[in-house]
Amino acid sequence: MDWKGRRQSDNIEDRRGSQPRGSNPFGRGGMRLPSGGIRRSGLSFKTILIIGVVYLVLKLVGIDPLQLLGGDPGAILTGQPSAPASQISPARQDEMTQFVATVLAETEDVWNGIMQSQGFDYPEPTLVLFSGAVASACGNASSASGPFYCPGDQKVYIDLSFFDELAQRFKASGDFAQAYVIAHEVGHHVQNLIGVLPRFNQMRRSMSQAEQNQMSIRVELQADCFAGIWGHYTAQKGLLERGDLEEALNAAQQIGDDTIQRRTQGYIVPESFNHGTSAQRMTWFARGFDSGRLEACDTFNNPV
Repeated sequence: MDWKGRRQSDNIEDRRGSQPRGSNPFGRGGMRLPSGGIRRSGLSFKTILIIGVVYLVLKLVGIDPLQLLGGDPGAILTGQPSAPASQISPARQDEMTQFVATVLAETEDVWNGIMQSQGFDYPEPTLVLFSGAVASACGNASSASGPFYCPGDQKVYIDLSFFDELAQRFKASGDFAQAYVIAHEVGHHVQNLIGVLPRFNQMRRSMSQAEQNQMSIRVELQADCFAGIWGHYTAQKGLLERGDLEEALNAAQQIGDDTIQRRTQGYIVPESFNHGTSAQRMTWFARGFDSGRLEACDTFNNPV
């Protein structure tokens, strides 16, 4: 992707090196890109009481329970934490920051144009850079949760070390694969503005877990399609290089629910899928990329 020397967004909030206050190790909300494994089920009141007792006992004998938990149990697990941002050289940190700010600026240009053509304003999202853990309006999160969008504060959150994990653990390298991740989360912001996320969050209160998972898949696939729309207009600008589209499609394949489950546990549990299979994610990204039209991304009234 030919990104160097282009406009960089001012909507960047750098929280690297800071830690969230009142961090809650038992999960939080928000729309996230899966980075491995499956969601754990909810905890009963009795279980929480037992955990509380065990927590206090371990603290008394000098053991840090949070290290044993390995991060945020309510999050989507990677099987191992992302590499700490401190292990990334300052020069690479700076280049990655510039890249993220440039991609965000490109999404701003595309979605401002699309939304204005539809008669809507486009309040631009803020992208928060963090390292290790972060607090959001959707709760607290660790880097192991992967990048996510929070509708409550209209911000995208990302630990840049995720890009190393994307390349090394998930075999999805390349700058356009990274751009796809950002564009997907911005796609959730678009969904929030047009009412998709508020409607989903309202409906899910009366849904079974199976129904929530099925609806979540449609939400995620639409965000993939919206990322494809951004890619469509980025290609029209002449910014894509040979192999870029393949990088994005490979990333979509590598983070499909079925592929992640096979990699992390050796088998798949289709009823637990909540982001879509590899084939579905590739198909809907490609649909947005080929058409460049919002109408092509109706995952709610078409088979997925």
